[in-house]
Amino acid sequence: MKYLVALAFVGILGSLAWALFHMLRGNSQKGAGKGGGMARALTVRIGLSVLLFLCILIAWKLGYIQPGGLPVGK
Repeated sequence: MKYLVALAFVGILGSLAWALFHMLRGNSQKGAGKGGGMARALTVRIGLSVLLFLCILIAWKLGYIQPGGLPVGK
């Protein structure tokens, strides 16, 4: 589970870096749609974030991870 979460975070950060690259590059490449690379990076980032959330929720439901939190009454 740790590796899956770490891999998802690396993918999210990679997508963020890809969007930054496209933002800094601008529209210098002919034939590329306006904001096409940034939109694709945003789509990937949202998909990975939703997948990560669902995997954490399923792992909690199956008992692989337990919720922590602050001790009550202290």
